[in-house]
Amino acid sequence: MENQEIKNSRAVLVALCRDNADMAETEKSLDELARLLDTAGGEVFARLIQTKDTPDVRTVIGSGKVKELKEICESNEIDLVIFDGDLSPSQIRNLEDELENVSVIDRSMLILDIFALHATTGEGKLQVELAQLKYTAPRLIGKGNELSRLGGGIGTRGPGESKLESDKRHMKRRITALEEELRELEKNRMTMRASRDRSGIPKVAIVGYTNAGKSTLLNRLTDAGILAEDKLFATLDPTTRKYTLPSGESVLLTDTVGFIRKLPHHLVKAFKSTLDEAVYADILIVLSDVSDEEYPAQLHVTREILGELGASDKPTIYVFNKCDKGVAAPVSSVINTESERHVMLSAKEGEGVEALVTLIDEILHESKTRAVFVIPNAEQGALNTLYKNATVESIEYGDSAVTVTAIVDAKARGMMKKYDVCPPKVEEY
Repeated sequence: MENQEIKNSRAVLVALCRDNADMAETEKSLDELARLLDTAGGEVFARLIQTKDTPDVRTVIGSGKVKELKEICESNEIDLVIFDGDLSPSQIRNLEDELENVSVIDRSMLILDIFALHATTGEGKLQVELAQLKYTAPRLIGKGNELSRLGGGIGTRGPGESKLESDKRHMKRRITALEEELRELEKNRMTMRASRDRSGIPKVAIVGYTNAGKSTLLNRLTDAGILAEDKLFATLDPTTRKYTLPSGESVLLTDTVGFIRKLPHHLVKAFKSTLDEAVYADILIVLSDVSDEEYPAQLHVTREILGELGASDKPTIYVFNKCDKGVAAPVSSVINTESERHVMLSAKEGEGVEALVTLIDEILHESKTRAVFVIPNAEQGALNTLYKNATVESIEYGDSAVTVTAIVDAKARGMMKKYDVCPPKVEEY
């Protein structure tokens, strides 16, 4: 489907509200679904919400609502219906049979479509294709239209497009091949991470909800030149840049893929190597769009996902971005302002950037000292430990030993205790 056709696609958004008390939350979720559709190039024509205790096993919404939905589609030439939740293959088939000539997709399929649109690196494209095949393909097979309608469009585009026209056996072979390719790329990524570890340069990951301004912040700090748009998931592939702090120490800053409500589990798994940038970071910058009234809920989602990834115990700076647009809710309502490091910032205007880099510097230098270690030549394997856990400033090779000056924290110094020269006066760093 050509871009102009995508832009002209009109859709009806459908949601099930299981309790009247949850109506406001349902509306907010649909607001986000509408933004996702806008990012994919579509346009919202109408919304349809049904209050129902349990979803209909055949069509999610009841038969009366299906009839109402069909009338809306027929009267207004609607070609796309998007459900705010995951649909089973049979539910998609039943809904399309009922609606006739209307494509039905769910929230996860829409997110996958956006990822396909924005993946630029080879690894990103492979990750998207794998996620599409594992999730989308089973929902397209046997829809009654012999897959002939897979020519393109929201919910069907991307690297996996042609593969979805293959039979199930071929799909399984393709999934196996993709997983193997990604494993090899993961090995390469781990090699690169190991190289960064040996360099002793601290790693800082910028994480947060999609469209919070992560790319804009990295661009502000490093002139990275990343595409920064007011769209959800404008950036998909991680970008790492070196940045020199006021103290003169360098750090590696990484912009990561954004988080979102109901982030599909299969997508988290497919993009594990990308999301692991947060796991392997020394410091996390958790970014929130403080001008968005939904930012407290978005920050909650971010914290939950970091917990699932095993990255919630890292030194963290909470950055409340877009403060130039106003503050939707007090920062004190989402973090403990007395104990948790935070800064108000406008990445676009540059306001608060100095305060942020000062905080990064402070965290890096807490409890760190400059120490000298003498390592016998026969035990130079200890150098690897030092490179991995400290910042090496200088190395002097002698006839019988290597003398190393490094900036270390208490843990690293303890690990290297047997080689510690302990100068008369340890210089505080």
